[in-house]
Amino acid sequence: MAMSTDQERLALSRLYSRFGFGPKPGEFEAAVKSGYESTKRNFLVKPTAAQISADVAQIVIDDMGPRPDAGTFAGVEYSVKLRDQIKEMVLWWLDQMVTTDYSLNEKMTWFWHGHWATSIEKLTFALPMYKQNTTFRTHALGNFSDFSKAMYDDGALQFWLDGQENTAKAPNENLSREFMELFTLGVGRYTEEDVKALARVFTGIQVQRTSGQITFNAKRHDSSAVSLLGTTKVFSAPEAVDLLTARNDSFRFVHERLWYRFISSTEDFPATNNRSAYLGRDIFVAVSEYLNSPYMYDPKYAMVKSPVEWVVGVCRAFSITPSQIKNPQLFAAGLTKLAQMPFAPPNVGGWPAGESWLTSASAQFRLSLAQTMIKSADLKEFKSMKPAGRSLYLQNLLGVYQWSKRTSDALTISRLDPERMVLLAINSPEYVVGA
Repeated sequence: MAMSTDQERLALSRLYSRFGFGPKPGEFEAAVKSGYESTKRNFLVKPTAAQISADVAQIVIDDMGPRPDAGTFAGVEYSVKLRDQIKEMVLWWLDQMVTTDYSLNEKMTWFWHGHWATSIEKLTFALPMYKQNTTFRTHALGNFSDFSKAMYDDGALQFWLDGQENTAKAPNENLSREFMELFTLGVGRYTEEDVKALARVFTGIQVQRTSGQITFNAKRHDSSAVSLLGTTKVFSAPEAVDLLTARNDSFRFVHERLWYRFISSTEDFPATNNRSAYLGRDIFVAVSEYLNSPYMYDPKYAMVKSPVEWVVGVCRAFSITPSQIKNPQLFAAGLTKLAQMPFAPPNVGGWPAGESWLTSASAQFRLSLAQTMIKSADLKEFKSMKPAGRSLYLQNLLGVYQWSKRTSDALTISRLDPERMVLLAINSPEYVVGA
């Protein structure tokens, strides 16, 4: 059934804000003219490795090596360089989100960071996190089984969940438990005996913390047969991961996670949702299914933007490159206050979603960061236009479905003050909470 004009605009708004980071100047207005189907076809792009490489600005993150003795000049230099690497890495990723030509792939990279949540706070070193970020981007729209095996081989994740402490003599169940509960199956879809069995299969990994390089130490590995999810054999780690991701519970879990992060954090995952297309574990197919669904234009599925989504969306709309502003660390300071710093999720469960971002404190922090961004925003076209057209211009620039009467009235009152008008628009309920 064909969508109405209102439904098309709502679907387009969700396409850009949920499956990307918001439109760049001119994109949304062009999309409204060309229609949802045409825009969706152009948006649904799975970039090749070569395209990703060309799209992503490269930075050099050195292996810091052993830390010098505390209290020495070399030790101080080491600490300063380590902090600078982390700051550069955060700004590099924010820049990438803002400038990318492959919004869907980059948004999925961000999604997987919250799914395979790993924090620099424990790792300390930037290089393992940078390598992990590359893995996310490479597999963002690929095969989930292959992705899961690549994540088992990820040094940052292994160290974060104590994989290097998991030995035949002293099994550590942290990685095996989270691998099933949070990464591949979901709560209640395995037993404690399965956790113990998978921990034994996962023994023997050692991690070079500064680089994220992992090695397998056969002397630390338990090579005996285990009974895992009803199958008894001597498993290799890749075989065990394949067993997990081949289960019906796994493909339901991945769809639940996609639903929760892209469609609704409040409405239950529908039992009738068609997941048959994902049986091959193709993430691109699963995402495409949502973009082709009525959920894209059903009004009840409103969602709150996370702080990073909000910041990046504003930067894309107003042509702000985070690393290029006068004091780029204001982005890091602002996102820290808003409790969502890239590379530093609060725990292995990732960041929350929904109304948890809507607090009185966060509103004040968001307002302060908005004022900072406006100082670096490109407002030439906006300031040069007739005041009467400014409200619609902002609506299209930000990809907003529609302004409420209250917001529309506030924007009209401020139409002679461009900076204030922008401040009101990017902090409006219609922008902070996508329709």
